[in-house]
Amino acid sequence: MIFRLTLIFFILIALATNAQEKLISNVRIQGNKKTKTKAIKKLSNIREGMALDSLVIEKDIKRLKRLPSIAHAYYQVHEKTEGYEVVYGVEENFTIIPGINVYTTNDDEFAFRVSLSEFNLLGQNITLGGYYQNDIYNAFGAQIRAPFLFNKHLGLALNYQNLTTLEPVFLENGTADYKYNNTSYEISGLYQINLQHRVELGINYFNEDYEYKTGVTSPDVPQDFDVNKLLYKFIYEYNNLNFYYQYVSGFRSVLNSQYVISTEDVLPDFFIWWNDFLYYQRIGKRGNWANRLRVGLATNDDTPFAPFAVDNNLNIRGVGNIIDRGTGVIVWNTEYRHTLYDKDWFVLQSNVFVDAGSWRNPGGDFGDFGDSQNFRVYPGIGLRFMHKRIFNAIFRIDYGYGITRDATNGFVFGIGQYF
Repeated sequence: MIFRLTLIFFILIALATNAQEKLISNVRIQGNKKTKTKAIKKLSNIREGMALDSLVIEKDIKRLKRLPSIAHAYYQVHEKTEGYEVVYGVEENFTIIPGINVYTTNDDEFAFRVSLSEFNLLGQNITLGGYYQNDIYNAFGAQIRAPFLFNKHLGLALNYQNLTTLEPVFLENGTADYKYNNTSYEISGLYQINLQHRVELGINYFNEDYEYKTGVTSPDVPQDFDVNKLLYKFIYEYNNLNFYYQYVSGFRSVLNSQYVISTEDVLPDFFIWWNDFLYYQRIGKRGNWANRLRVGLATNDDTPFAPFAVDNNLNIRGVGNIIDRGTGVIVWNTEYRHTLYDKDWFVLQSNVFVDAGSWRNPGGDFGDFGDSQNFRVYPGIGLRFMHKRIFNAIFRIDYGYGITRDATNGFVFGIGQYF
């Protein structure tokens, strides 16, 4: 009897305490004009009727600041008679963004890509975009990406491209140039596990058409061939980055793995994977140290069409347009960004960088990574012109100068940070 009375006593105390605890009575979004309030609330974990939890709120704010539609986000908590009112405030980005990438080398090579993308279609954080490229030949592509199409975890992406370039093919007795066309159709499922982890599964049907133009030839390599392929891909991303306008801090890792099935023996089936490790650190009030380490391997076939390329826009600034290929890659990009001017919406940043990398030769071994013929180091300097209220409105100019064997130098222009 005494035990029952004691148990009832403690239950009543617990119920009384819980009844006195104030809960969240209202969640309000302010500052959004284009982004739908419903879309922001869908991505938030705070709900009316929940107990106030600052850790949950901080995660919501971190998630909002990663969205292309949001330049900055903050929160306020107001205590009311009926409970707590939680206010999420956002500063929106302008999200209809033109883009341009231009690169040159001291060989008078010139190529460019222009694009136009809407990163907040219908106010739902859907990306719709397309591009046109001229790299000797014309190319174009389009994509739509809706990461939160079904709920805050599940989305869909569609992609089409018709890419044509002049590709160098490296044979034992020299180099040949091929006109290369890739026409592809891709669909991917996107799943956001939680704030830090996401996965992507995709399938891509594409056609590759190679047409010999100039250079050396080999009896083992056909001069014209047309191949249909099927690509399966898996992407896993860990993201613990935190943003404050142009400044970034934290760690991010992106694993990309693909299995490609070919219909022709001249381009055999192969498996490829690479992982980008990115680390950012704030240095004082105006500095930002940024790093990217890329490590990757592919099936080690002795083929002139190896998948990893050495290229201006991919990994080594100033090196030129696809100057070499390999079946393995190790590249480290490191740079220090310093804000020279920050006033209202405009930011001017300086940039000092070193890009260094090495490749495994097709059919080679891991010792190739230490071969001086495969190792390249390109230090350089650059500038960044930024608009703080327009998503990814960063116009960059970099000049890389090679200091290793057979080095070149050149400018690389583009939209957005290099990494």
